[in-house]
Amino acid sequence: MGANTAEKTNLRLKAVLDVLSEGVWTGEKLNAGAVLGEAISRVPLDDRERELLSGGIPRGHKTLTTATAKLVKAGWLVKGRSGWSITDDGQRATVAFADPDAFAAALDAGTPVPADTPLPAAPAVKPALISEKAAAAGNAPAEKAPSKAGKVAEKAAKLVEEAVAPVAKVVRKRKVAGQAAAAEATPAQATAAAPGADTPAVSTETIQQPEAVAVAGDFNILLGAPANWAPQYDEAQMELDQVDQMWKIAAEIPAGFYAFKIALNRSWEENYGAFGVFDGPNHEVHHGGGLLVIHYDHRTKDIVLP
Repeated sequence: MGANTAEKTNLRLKAVLDVLSEGVWTGEKLNAGAVLGEAISRVPLDDRERELLSGGIPRGHKTLTTATAKLVKAGWLVKGRSGWSITDDGQRATVAFADPDAFAAALDAGTPVPADTPLPAAPAVKPALISEKAAAAGNAPAEKAPSKAGKVAEKAAKLVEEAVAPVAKVVRKRKVAGQAAAAEATPAQATAAAPGADTPAVSTETIQQPEAVAVAGDFNILLGAPANWAPQYDEAQMELDQVDQMWKIAAEIPAGFYAFKIALNRSWEENYGAFGVFDGPNHEVHHGGGLLVIHYDHRTKDIVLP
């Protein structure tokens, strides 16, 4: 383990490449925040690195996020619209500079990866996960063990699914109720509800949505973005749920007090603050740590914290 912050940061940069390389082998997809979180789990922060800066961001986390620019400059990492990905040269770097000291020296000096370096070979068959009963019987089928990265993604996906489930249930319930009411409606009621009537029904499918919605605040670098309060970066973008027409984002971030706004179309030209007020005061949240889930409803211009 490195003795100082610079050495530890280089170890974490190497861990970032290792995590992304493992994702190539397993087909696992992790967002930037999950990759950074996994790198830090492999090379834990010391007491000083855990000190919180403004916005509740650990000092070591911010240092690592900034330092990933060196991986991009080396041509080993690409920060794209769909997240971070490792290049072929980045994979070869994990082979050519497997020793942590050699990796740090090559990164700092800009040493290119030797042309004859092969891509890393996928690991041998991973240890099987089998039940005690099956193991005792000696006939349990082998099952691939999930990596730590996979567990992070699985946990996040499960929590997001649990957060979204009540909303989807309400939407389905309303849809069923609407269908039942339509079936029981009198001819006059049906005519009034028909398209072209004075009071046409409004469905979520007709909502005019912006091209992009970002959560821009003082925790964006925890999501992997190069800077805070910058709605133009991919890492700050929310995703539209076509079922309930809500924009959603979920990320694992440390406990702290955070402030943010909703910004549309990757700029500050149209933004909404607390209570859906245009260019209004910041949304504020006291987060206990772990998965933070934020929903934005463009109909009200306000946010929901499930």
